Amino acid sequence: MDDSSALLLHLLLLISLCGISIGSKFITWDDLSLDDWPGKSNFNDGLNSRTRVISVSRDGKSDSTTVQGAVDMVPDGNTQRVKIFIHPGIYREKVTIPITKPYLSFIGNGKSRTTISWHLKASDTDAHGQVIGTMYSASVTVEADYFCAHGIAFENTAAAQAEPGAKGMQAVALRLSGDKAMLYHCKILGSQDTLFDHMGRHYFLRSYIRGSIDFIFGNAKSLYEGCTLHANAASYGAITASQRKSNSEDSGFSFVKCKLKGTGMLYLGRAWGRYARVVYSYCKFPDIIIPEGWNDWGDPSRRSSVWFGEFNCTGEGAKSRDRVQWSRSLNYDEARPFLDQYYINGEEWLRL
Repeated sequence: MDDSSALLLHLLLLISLCGISIGSKFITWDDLSLDDWPGKSNFNDGLNSRTRVISVSRDGKSDSTTVQGAVDMVPDGNTQRVKIFIHPGIYREKVTIPITKPYLSFIGNGKSRTTISWHLKASDTDAHGQVIGTMYSASVTVEADYFCAHGIAFENTAAAQAEPGAKGMQAVALRLSGDKAMLYHCKILGSQDTLFDHMGRHYFLRSYIRGSIDFIFGNAKSLYEGCTLHANAASYGAITASQRKSNSEDSGFSFVKCKLKGTGMLYLGRAWGRYARVVYSYCKFPDIIIPEGWNDWGDPSRRSSVWFGEFNCTGEGAKSRDRVQWSRSLNYDEARPFLDQYYINGEEWLRL
């Protein structure tokens, strides 16, 4: 055995003896629950604890009275799953999980009982008088990998009902910029640009997303399964705006067994990026879908490069006889790559 091999063996033995665990490369159901938590704080038990939990409540009886305060307790370079249990209530604060703090879970006590809410919009200014823009309007920003949330509502109340064409009314409730994130039974509430599905691979399961204009947008590669999409458009709006910019980018949104409800007349998607990619499969659409279905962002040259498809969708809004000619009515073989967790390489990071 050479010196380098001996050193590696020594380090592995030391890790084993000290009880140090490196964060799993898989997200499991355990990461979304508190079944193994004794009900009292054990975060300070550190590396000797099987599950580290930080509790948050507004009454001062927990580890932190704010969600950001709990995030700040996690050390940079964290290598273990840390669960932040957020007691029921409305937490009016802006929260950021930096890239240096992976493996965090936000866990609530019911999807409508724990809400993180803030109220910035793109046209607002910061302390230096600079316009913040859409990206920094987010109530909750996640830049780290392996983020999970269960039973949390993310909300932005700055623009309750944005009108088409209004300037600076983008108001993000949640921005996901890290890789390998999962949201389960969560709510994401806003109007224009509600969910900034920015980049990375993400899985939304049985969650609820409410908005009016481009309320799911970005350049992530995400699977939305069994979700409810609730439109609150006053007149016209759109569900998605994919930012995919080149044919080589491996991104786009896939919706499977989702249902749409609400008000207004909506496009299924708009081509924010020249190579925008969005697919709906087995989804249910009411009659609030604009018959043409899709929008080229005012640039007809994008029609030849976008990838907009539908497969086996139902409801009055799924009737395709008036769809734009440059969208796709998919057969099973064409839709198959978008139908399950393999679309987001789930075999590499999900174990559910």
